[in-house]
Amino acid sequence: MSSDSQESDLTAQSSGGDEEAGLELFALPTPRQGMPRVFGSPRRYVQAPGVIAQTGNYLRKLGFASCAVLLSARSQQAEGAVLLQSLAKVGIPATILTFGGECSFEEIEFHADVLRAQREPPATVIALGGGKVVDAGKCIADRLGVPAVVVPSLASNDAPCSAASVIYTPEGVSETFEVFAENPALVLVDTAVVAAAPARYLVAGMGDAMATWYEARACSQNPGAVTTFGASPTLAGAAIAELCAETVYKDGEAALAALAAGTIDDALERIVEANTLLSGIGFECGGLAASHGFAQAYTVVEHVHKRFLHGEMVAMGVLAQLALEGWDDEARRATVFFARIGLPVHLGQLGLASGDTEHIAAVVDAALAFPFMGNMPLEVTTEKLHAAILSADALGRKVTEEFGDAAYQQIHA
Repeated sequence: MSSDSQESDLTAQSSGGDEEAGLELFALPTPRQGMPRVFGSPRRYVQAPGVIAQTGNYLRKLGFASCAVLLSARSQQAEGAVLLQSLAKVGIPATILTFGGECSFEEIEFHADVLRAQREPPATVIALGGGKVVDAGKCIADRLGVPAVVVPSLASNDAPCSAASVIYTPEGVSETFEVFAENPALVLVDTAVVAAAPARYLVAGMGDAMATWYEARACSQNPGAVTTFGASPTLAGAAIAELCAETVYKDGEAALAALAAGTIDDALERIVEANTLLSGIGFECGGLAASHGFAQAYTVVEHVHKRFLHGEMVAMGVLAQLALEGWDDEARRATVFFARIGLPVHLGQLGLASGDTEHIAAVVDAALAFPFMGNMPLEVTTEKLHAAILSADALGRKVTEEFGDAAYQQIHA
């Protein structure tokens, strides 16, 4: 972040970044008609070890004769090379775009301009990498008016399947988000690639995934709740969100054991699916609320943004949301589980302290400005958000005293 006191102005824009609010994307013509229920998902989702080597074949089946590929310089020497070989094998020409590190308007427009300058635009834009690569790739595809194909290299967040992207400043502060008319045409998740990443990324994905149910549940209790589609949450979205949390609670520790053993088993496959598919559909069709409000707000603190992953900040947001709701039993359940898998459970594990009044005040202000904070089925005030953060911190410290912090220390070693 550029400044510890800089607030997150996370206002929505429609696809293409024009002035129309993204939250009105599927709005009905007149207010009297109310809000529609909108369900969205990728056209195809494929998950298995080794599928990245089949990218070219899948693109052919979907009718894509050319593409651009957004990926990091590192990826071009690793899994990206496998993907590019698969494209060459079936004769699909690819324009390589090297990701600069931040999903900012500057980064997005730079690559979009490169592709606009070509004689013919690519038939699709492939985004290969982590969450910010994925979000930038979806934005670039939207600006060109072509479908996006997402090949996540991590299972650390639920960005791959969604029709939305979070936009940051070049310094990394959350600035806005964009909502697109279409979800990705194809999401390819190679579990062998995901399993090769450090365990911290899978754990962070579980933190992001767990929020899906708690936020969808909150939205289901608020008749006025609105999703990123500008629509009412769907029953299907809430059901998928609940299954997402159940899967993480049931299989999370076993998946980490498989990862440590260097094996890909059913537990690991289920967690990857929960982190990516279930969470992606669940948040988009079930609704966001306080958990992500707190998470996006933590990015205003520069050292937190630089040192911690999105899912780790979301995990702290989950605990604060449960404190805000006064759901004490569930707050303890989530805190204990998070401690067991290595997610942060108190402010000290996020590089902050309860007495750090300046930073906490900045986080509270940014959280209050989060556009989906109003989805909470209760009055939200500055005082309540501040108290929720401190309450979650106190519970996290208590649980750490009881169970220790070995998992967290191992993840962050």
